[in-house]
Amino acid sequence: MTSENDEPGHEEGDLPLYKYRYKYLHKYGDAPPDEDARAAQDSDDADKGNDGDEGKDEGGEKGEGKDNGKDGPGKDKKETQDDEKKKSPEEERKQKRKRFIVMGIIALVFVLAGLAWLLYDVLVLSQRETTDDAYVKGDMVTISPRVAGTVTEVAVEETERVHAGQVLLRLDPVDASVSLMNAEGELAQAVRQAQQGNAQAAQADAAIVQAEAQYRVAKDNYERRHPLLGTRAVSQEEVDSERRQMQGAMASLKQAQAQARAAHAQVDGTDVHNFPAVVRARAQFRNAWVNSSRNAIVSPIDGYAARRQVQVGQRVQPGQDLITVVPLLDLWVDANFKETQLQNIRIGQPVEITTDMYSKVKYHGHVVGLTAGTGSAFSLLPAENATGNWIKVVQRLPVRIAIDEDSLKRFPLRIGLSTYIKVDTHDRDGKVLAESPRSKPLATTEVYAQEMTRADERAEEIIRDNTVSTQPITSTKTRGRDDTPDVRTTGH
Repeated sequence: MTSENDEPGHEEGDLPLYKYRYKYLHKYGDAPPDEDARAAQDSDDADKGNDGDEGKDEGGEKGEGKDNGKDGPGKDKKETQDDEKKKSPEEERKQKRKRFIVMGIIALVFVLAGLAWLLYDVLVLSQRETTDDAYVKGDMVTISPRVAGTVTEVAVEETERVHAGQVLLRLDPVDASVSLMNAEGELAQAVRQAQQGNAQAAQADAAIVQAEAQYRVAKDNYERRHPLLGTRAVSQEEVDSERRQMQGAMASLKQAQAQARAAHAQVDGTDVHNFPAVVRARAQFRNAWVNSSRNAIVSPIDGYAARRQVQVGQRVQPGQDLITVVPLLDLWVDANFKETQLQNIRIGQPVEITTDMYSKVKYHGHVVGLTAGTGSAFSLLPAENATGNWIKVVQRLPVRIAIDEDSLKRFPLRIGLSTYIKVDTHDRDGKVLAESPRSKPLATTEVYAQEMTRADERAEEIIRDNTVSTQPITSTKTRGRDDTPDVRTTGH
């Protein structure tokens, strides 16, 4: 019959293994068989021997069973661990060989990785320059009034698309309309004055003809009577009277000729369109017309409205910022490269551009040029390194990069966005600085030229409506005729 503490399958005299199983596994199963472990094992064995003696006093054979149980499985496990630690020389050589092969493979991997990185640096990294200090830039056209006035209409809001010539704002047109009407009246009056001058010149020419006729009559009368004076057919008094009449007619002719020259000095070489008074009045009319049209503030370019700073009823002055128009299809990137990166950058080199806005889109462009100075050189208060304590700071130079228009149409950008720039510097035959000036204007607009065209069309209508005859009146040139008397030699 088995006791309560006995393990099933053993007789009464056998060691109950389960009683010390946890202690064996905890102290001897995982611990290495070194000297400290053996000392601890001997100490435990002594304690267990004492326990066995007490058990033997109480129950003789039971204490012996405990000692037998301790010397049984624990001792066998320890011997097994010692046997595992002992290896043959052949196995040790194989283990060393494997260790050497593994270390060689690891070293080879590091060498190949270093060689690959060296080749990548020489063939790739040294042939390009990168920076993330780059931002999208573009033209920002500030719309300002050219005449003073009160805003009566705001036609656009921020983010809206606008076209060249589209009305953005309107001002009160009352004052400009009054000035325009006054200019129209002055132009019409100048046209009529020009025609009046032509008519006066023609009248002066007619007066010359009349004076010539009177002079010839007086001359003929004198010449008929003067020979009769010798025969006493006429009296001396009558001859003297005819001579005085001829001299008076000659004076009248000279006066008419002088008046004709004065009249022709006003109109000779001109017509109604280039008459001085008409030209002056026409210029005033054009100015009034343009000022009147400037009450409608238009956009000079195509773009998008931004930063509106005007409200209806606001009184504005010329030059005041009202609204900004940004052409988003004409953008570029200013990449601020360190001065140590500029050695191989040339005009025309291809550039790859990425942005945070479109992380998977790659824009393509090319280097347009390098700015003439660093950002600090053009600052409001440039650094003065010749005074005080000097600390060397690597400067950055803006490099302008043009973006392909096709990419901007598909994925439009905004001014101020940050970008990542990668310049391919394989081709280093390009120029560092531009050698020739621009052959065409950077930007043009025809919006304001249309104002002058409409003003000229309206001025032509006014001139046409106030012109009686479009043909200038030419005077009769009598001074070159053969029968024109020489007033300097006529008379006695």
